[in-house]
Amino acid sequence: MCKDFNSVPQDEDFDLLSDISDIETIARGTGVRIRRYLSATYGNGQWRKRKGNTWIRIIRTDEVQFAELHWFEAHGIGRRDMKRKRKLRGE
Repeated sequence: MCKDFNSVPQDEDFDLLSDISDIETIARGTGVRIRRYLSATYGNGQWRKRKGNTWIRIIRTDEVQFAELHWFEAHGIGRRDMKRKRKLRGE
């Protein structure tokens, strides 16, 4: 379940069904707008905003879909605040 990543409560929680692919860094350093919040909440680190694609299951509806996810990540801290941004395709 997404709560494993200490996510901020969202409209919907989801389970990851596969490894995340096509991972890209969107922003790093001063480009991460909420870096002060991240450092205060999770600890100091080289915070990056990242995105990638994976299969997920929406818990509330049990719907399976291939979606784009966004999250924040720092070495030694891991992925935090993972969110589903958009559905790429579904079943």
